[in-house]
Amino acid sequence: METLAWLGQGVFSLPLLIFAFALFVFFWWRTQSSLLGNLPPGPRPLPLLGNLLQLRGVPILECLSKFKETYGPVYTLYFGSQKVVMLCGFQAIKEALVDHGEEFSGRPDFPVSKRTFKRQGIFFSVGDPWKQVRRFSLTTLRNFGMGKRSIEERIQEEIQCLVEELRKTKGLSFDPTFFIRRSVSNVICSIVFGNRFDYKDEKFQVLLDLIAENLQRVDNFWVQMYNFFPAVLDPFPGPHQKLFENYREQMRFVEEIMEKHKASLDPSSPRDYIDAFLIKIEQEKADPTSIFHYENLLISSLDIFFAGSESTSITLWYGLLLLLKHPEVEAKVHEEIELVIGKNRSPRMEDRVKMPYTDATIHEIQRFIDIFPLGVPHSVTVDTKFRGYTIPKDTMVMPLLNTVLHDPEHFKHPTTFNPGHFLEQDGSFKKNDAFLAFSTGKRMCIGEGLARMELFLFFTTILQNFKLRSSIDHKDIDVTPVFKTFTKLPPLYQLSLDNRL
Repeated sequence: METLAWLGQGVFSLPLLIFAFALFVFFWWRTQSSLLGNLPPGPRPLPLLGNLLQLRGVPILECLSKFKETYGPVYTLYFGSQKVVMLCGFQAIKEALVDHGEEFSGRPDFPVSKRTFKRQGIFFSVGDPWKQVRRFSLTTLRNFGMGKRSIEERIQEEIQCLVEELRKTKGLSFDPTFFIRRSVSNVICSIVFGNRFDYKDEKFQVLLDLIAENLQRVDNFWVQMYNFFPAVLDPFPGPHQKLFENYREQMRFVEEIMEKHKASLDPSSPRDYIDAFLIKIEQEKADPTSIFHYENLLISSLDIFFAGSESTSITLWYGLLLLLKHPEVEAKVHEEIELVIGKNRSPRMEDRVKMPYTDATIHEIQRFIDIFPLGVPHSVTVDTKFRGYTIPKDTMVMPLLNTVLHDPEHFKHPTTFNPGHFLEQDGSFKKNDAFLAFSTGKRMCIGEGLARMELFLFFTTILQNFKLRSSIDHKDIDVTPVFKTFTKLPPLYQLSLDNRL
């Protein structure tokens, strides 16, 4: 009898459950409608899932492009319950990040970034703490040579180490990834950590591998699900936990260096960024509200290291592949190097103005590969009026840099690799305001100046010394990116080098 009664209750409760669910959907729908208010238009979200189902099964850039065609350059999507305003095209992104720079200078509070960066450092801090640490970091980096002749000399010294290593390949095929990442990373290491690392240093290689792994792991399905359901996934193992473990390992690497710096610190003669930060900590130790403390030092150091190494490494790595694919472009760069620099001295930054084709090629590599196609998420710091809409405070905003770098209005053949996008008819370099490879506005990349210098010096020195060669016919070389939603990487490839000097 009890079983029958229980079954009867179950049958009786089924309509109630359906009614309750329908009621939930109705009120959720009404709540969303009221919350939408005067937000930009967009596809209607589903309860709990938002627009996630509409983003599945189709390459995300293709999907976002279709939404742009339907709803215009500014539209709203829901990732789960989180609303995101998408910005497409040069005009919309410039208007938001430059003309309304202060209002759009926030960062969204992702559960993943909250657990790793803890609202500290440079990338994910906000408000006055972000302004303080960014201002301090920029000043300190300039003091240690960023954008000056002294850092140019450091880059040249590091490139000579790279050239020596490349000569050891003796014309055999190899994967250039290891050499490029080591060499580029050593430049920023000399500024942040005070020294370079030998190519055989295993601990440093572990750090580089952890950073590269996490850059791809951010795109993992379970890591993304953690952003939507952190409380549910927190207790369980999985890729999201590995991401946090990797970041802790990166922190421990920097902490070891910091402890050695503390033991040998001379406040009257700072050697690098870590020393300068330690001195700032000591100066403000009496202020309990100071943002200058050891944890912020570790996170800020990693932020700068990442900004000054990873994107430049990927650009060089991808750029060499594009030159293998387009030997006619490589040949013109060789010709310009011989004309302006010759064989008897190293390239210098002052050469760039005399080398418009090489400069255009480097810009085109950055534009074409489009490393971070979705940009880096922003948020609005206050309720913001924008293009007739109202974007509530703390709403996430995604500036889709892909829609700028591949905009046919600004680049005649956006899907084609063509240095002519940055050349005038007379062969001089053509500046293009839509070149936003480093983003724009108050949150633009802190390492832009260093990256521009490195890309020019690395590319020209490598091509001054070597001719690139592939075992595959250039017409058959695949340059299709390994697309990981937030990051584009080149496919794995090998090359060989013929000495030119």
